[in-house]
Amino acid sequence: MSERSERTMSTVTFSARRADRSLRASRRARQWTTTRVGVLECDHVDPRFVGIGGDVVDMLRTLFATHAPDARLDLVPVDVVAGERAEAPDQFDAWLCSGSRHSVYDPYEWIADAAALVGEVHAAAVPFVGVCFGHQLLAHALGGRVERATSGWGAGVATIAVDAAAPWMNPQAEKLALHFMHQDQVVELPPGGEVLGHADHCPVALLSVGPAAIGVQAHPEFTPAYTDALLADRVARIGDDEVVAARAGLAQPTDEATIVRWMARVLTGV
Repeated sequence: MSERSERTMSTVTFSARRADRSLRASRRARQWTTTRVGVLECDHVDPRFVGIGGDVVDMLRTLFATHAPDARLDLVPVDVVAGERAEAPDQFDAWLCSGSRHSVYDPYEWIADAAALVGEVHAAAVPFVGVCFGHQLLAHALGGRVERATSGWGAGVATIAVDAAAPWMNPQAEKLALHFMHQDQVVELPPGGEVLGHADHCPVALLSVGPAAIGVQAHPEFTPAYTDALLADRVARIGDDEVVAARAGLAQPTDEATIVRWMARVLTGV
């Protein structure tokens, strides 16, 4: 090998090692970086049930602390249902939108403001995760359609069949058993939307709109005790037989650990 070739190979090797060190340093830095997540509080837990798991943001914090502690998420509530407004779409590193007893098509100013913010967040490519109402709001804000489900309530534990893969789906799963509590559903995707999962009662149970915005119709933050309290309180609205069946299914294992790690990967951009 000529002296010139040796020098060239040495330079290439040095560059490769430097790139590898830079990548490892970047990963270490990201590992210890806290991601500030604005939580759009679109409802609050009924005072009768706060003792079960706290308010909405408390349940979400417990969820991530339990199943994705390495994500290092700082969940900061923005009480939009009480009229609080976000300052800007990039006010936080990412956004998480909660569930709600309201419908995204209800004529409330706070819902219109929240929908406008979701549109701005998406345009700015800031990561967004929507849960139940938040899932529906993502579709609604970006041009999709949400309606009251003709099939009635989705209440209790149901299984989402994963129909399409995404880079953030790590660990992989073919199905997810999760808690549901909803009457409305996404019935038409927004432009660029993709159905990633469905349930028997809900054709659009998991969706994405681009690489940084996802929604899940289920409530991974709900515990069996909290779901049971809601079911017992809503017998007249859901139906006797439906509530009996739903309460009987609350003892089955569920897959919060998987969906939460997916949500964390979207929020942190990993």
